Amino acid sequence: MRRLVILVVLAWLAAGVVAAAQRDHFTGPSDCDRVTTIAATAIAGPLNYTGAEPTVSCR
Repeated sequence: MRRLVILVVLAWLAAGVVAAAQRDHFTGPSDCDRVTTIAATAIAGPLNYTGAEPTVSCR
């Protein structure tokens, strides 16, 4: 059961990282806004494909 939960969490985060890459979040300079938006996109996971587009501002 524990392995299944770990696999689901890793798949969830991988979907978020793929979505961030598709939105070109990994290009350009790294600043607070960009890094936190990448993290939020990764945490949102597959929800990115249902219309969620998380953005975070550090200011």
